[in-house]
Amino acid sequence: MNNTPADAPRPAPAAGNGAHGSARTGLRSRRRWTSADLSLIAVFAALTAVFSILPGVPLGAGVPITLQTLAVMLTGILLGPGRGAAAVGLFLLAGLAGLPVFSGFSGGLGVLAAPSAGYLLSFPVAAAVVGLLSGLVLRRTRRARTVLLFAAALATSFLVVHPAGIAGLMLNAQLSFPAALAADMAFWPGDVVKNILAAVVAVSVFKAFPAGLRRNR
Repeated sequence: MNNTPADAPRPAPAAGNGAHGSARTGLRSRRRWTSADLSLIAVFAALTAVFSILPGVPLGAGVPITLQTLAVMLTGILLGPGRGAAAVGLFLLAGLAGLPVFSGFSGGLGVLAAPSAGYLLSFPVAAAVVGLLSGLVLRRTRRARTVLLFAAALATSFLVVHPAGIAGLMLNAQLSFPAALAADMAFWPGDVVKNILAAVVAVSVFKAFPAGLRRNR
């Protein structure tokens, strides 16, 4: 029997076609960073450096009060977990490589022996965590975003930054846990204020740029 167009064999679907292939292709495209993403990572790494080298308030434990955590939280909220962690990680690597981007225009591997080492090393993780938490807020609600973003930043501070900072004080400053906790508590009021500022600025940026900087990255 002659084949008609209806009888003709149909070619097998190519690998990657169909719903699963489209989903995999879309996932790969979302994970691929563009030149715009890389530019944002560089810009926010520089922003973190600027906030770090601004004059801080010295404390007895040898860790000054600076605007570093404000930059870290703002970066994570605006860029999301992946690019936020990359931006803060780039800042950290630049400082460890010797560039004077840390508080007091310091840099180099010697900062890992300083009392502030725990705080510094926690920053990329904090950017990722606040990026994840704020992403949940931004996807699920349009109301009370400022309050919820503040809560996300504050939770990140007390779950990531402060425990790491206390550990660094105990290791490098040879403080007991009660003494390290007492030294860390001096940062709490300032962190509350900085997290409020991060939430307010982030909401303002999202309002000014409705498409957002995050783009689910």
